[in-house]
Amino acid sequence: MKFSEQWLRGWVSPQVSRDDLVARLSMAGLEVDSVTPVAGTFSGVVVGEVLSTEQHPDADKLRVCQVSNGSETFQVVCGAPNVRPGLKIPFAMIGAALSGDFKIKKAKLRGAESNGMLCSQAELQVGEGNDGLFELPTDAPVGTDIREYLALEDVIIELGLTPNRGDCLSLAGLAREVGALYAVPVSRPAVPVVPPAIDDIRPVEVLAPAACPRYLGRVIRNVDLARPTPLWMVERLRRAEVRSIDAAVDITNYVMLELGQPMHAFDLDEINGGIRVRMAEEGEKLVLLDGQDVTLRSDTLVIADHQRALAIAGVMGGEHSGVSTQKTRDLFLESAFFEPVSVAGKARSYGLHTDASHRYERGVDFNLAREALERATALLLEITGGEAGPVVDVSSEAHLPHIAPITLRADRVEQMLGLDMGEATIEGLLKGLDLGVTGNGAGQWTVTVPSHRFDLSVEVDLIEELGRLYGYNRLPVRYPQARLAPQLRTEAKAELPALRRLLVARGYQEAITYSFIDPKQFELFNPGVEPLTLANPISSDMAAMRVSLWPGLVQALQHNLNRQQTRVRLFESGLRFVGQLGDLKQEPMLAGVVCGSRLPEGWAQGDAKVDFFDIKADVEAVLGHAGALASFNFVPGSHPALHPGQTARIEREGREVGFLGALHPQLQKKLGLDRTVYVFELVLEAVVEGRLPAFKELSRFPEVRRDIALIVDQTVSSEAVLAVIREGAGEWMTDLRLFDVYQGKGIDPHRKSLAVGLTWQHPSRTLNDDEVNSTTSHILTSLEQRLNATLRK
Repeated sequence: MKFSEQWLRGWVSPQVSRDDLVARLSMAGLEVDSVTPVAGTFSGVVVGEVLSTEQHPDADKLRVCQVSNGSETFQVVCGAPNVRPGLKIPFAMIGAALSGDFKIKKAKLRGAESNGMLCSQAELQVGEGNDGLFELPTDAPVGTDIREYLALEDVIIELGLTPNRGDCLSLAGLAREVGALYAVPVSRPAVPVVPPAIDDIRPVEVLAPAACPRYLGRVIRNVDLARPTPLWMVERLRRAEVRSIDAAVDITNYVMLELGQPMHAFDLDEINGGIRVRMAEEGEKLVLLDGQDVTLRSDTLVIADHQRALAIAGVMGGEHSGVSTQKTRDLFLESAFFEPVSVAGKARSYGLHTDASHRYERGVDFNLAREALERATALLLEITGGEAGPVVDVSSEAHLPHIAPITLRADRVEQMLGLDMGEATIEGLLKGLDLGVTGNGAGQWTVTVPSHRFDLSVEVDLIEELGRLYGYNRLPVRYPQARLAPQLRTEAKAELPALRRLLVARGYQEAITYSFIDPKQFELFNPGVEPLTLANPISSDMAAMRVSLWPGLVQALQHNLNRQQTRVRLFESGLRFVGQLGDLKQEPMLAGVVCGSRLPEGWAQGDAKVDFFDIKADVEAVLGHAGALASFNFVPGSHPALHPGQTARIEREGREVGFLGALHPQLQKKLGLDRTVYVFELVLEAVVEGRLPAFKELSRFPEVRRDIALIVDQTVSSEAVLAVIREGAGEWMTDLRLFDVYQGKGIDPHRKSLAVGLTWQHPSRTLNDDEVNSTTSHILTSLEQRLNATLRK
């Protein structure tokens, strides 16, 4: 909502500065988005009159004009197409300063002397007109400073209103608010009832009373729309960013801005029979005022005659029934109340958004239609002439809104706002909003809500109004009081922030990607899986809910690679969505992606690329953060998005909890990646569960170590070998490490060599060789029997 400060102060004018007014409106919940001057910065421009014009001798498009400022006559060269004798225009005289530090000086244009400049709207920044001179009314006083004549010492205030405050989408509503905020009276313009001068009417039928509980209309004949709209109205419309079109349209727009009631004027000659307010027929056609040809749906309320639709109710009129200065002589002026739910969303569904739909969707005062009709009629007769017929009023009381009285309690006000306002203050604030207040003398009131405040229905709404008008900044500050017990925090669990810090310490950066992805990308990573799709996606490439965090992370990696980043390490924590509605599982996950050099560029290290074991080490660091790394196993696995030979399935006690590996070469090719990319993804619930730390005394006795080299089949995993060793090593083994893997000369091509280091330490004595040798021998026997492992010679 944009409005002129001068216009508002014509209704209500508290003795406060502009800054105070703007701040008070914002604090009252009517947030001020901007305050801008109504015109550019200029001086030395007066109302001038063109006395005569002659063709420039050396330029076809220039005219040599004689211009009066009321006391002197000046020669001015002008190229505007609308310059003519008798025209009154803004005249920038010698010495005038226009916006952009542009000074007017005496000049010669193609040999002809020019003493000043005739201005367009755009040159003064008082409008967008730049195709000709700014034509002023014929009664404009010549010589008067243009800033004074147009009252340009004004600003446009723009409010960002919330949807529940549709009552403030008018000067009347804003004035009411300002009057209540400053406890000053509001001077509402008188709206006289216009008596009918003719008996002409058009019958009105409301066939959808639930959607249109009230419809008023009247015939106005013999209007002259060629008469110009008064400058004062054009300026008020301009300052509200409404373009002047013709007197009929301007007046309906003006009344909408002034009172808040959208209206429409039809060309009476284009109405066949009477008016019918009905639901559209499925597939019915209508060409709108903006030239758009729409196909109507059966859920759309329309204003029609006995042959066809004339307008989409509460949105926009039709082209064929619209008024024009050339042909329209008789009008049918409508003013109606449309039920908000019946018109909500209709404009958007047809690709439209109008000032009328903006107001009707938020709610319009259902008792305002007649007053607005009388106001518009009076303005039309004053500006365009004509005779008005009687008002046709079709109302369905059963379908009009019913606002029940609200009970307000003083103790409830004190409880919610934290202070005792006093009964007099409460009554004064509420009455300032035109609410009817009746007290019972015991701290309780019955409040009658006027029809313009359709957002007030329960007691807390009134308490909110009291806090808003009293001033949120004046309410006391009280900290909440509660008995807070410390929350139990188990040490056997790793917190997600700690895992984030761990990955950052290992060179990763956290990424945040969308939970919805391109269905084509979904298919690449999860072929054969049916995605959960959005009914109303942001865009077609964000229509599927992810079942993995990899697509978003890989897309982020591509974004970085395309910007010359040679070493990328990203991780993300978030939800994946498995299944369909009714059986949907939302599971927190932790995932990562790496690509490029193993180490940051530097003189001390080479250019070795990251490999499978680098990312495996990162995953092991995450899994071991809660102290339960031994409960996880890495086993060969398969995943459609991963390389068949570089894929590990991560298990915990037999349960699958994640995957680790390189992206499948075919997937990399489809994604346009020219280098190997490694990824991991873990079920967060399994990762954070660990074991409780426990104290264990350090042994003072020496360690004993044995290194053994085993020959096993290539299909035997090192994890299986280590598991057999752990099982037979006994309780005193303190460390087990795989420190070498060898395949090649001297080894059967189908076999491999694994070198393992075993360390024992007794807590209370020194272990002897016989004990260690016996345990080692037992381990070798178990390995041979279970894994066909032999000791390498």
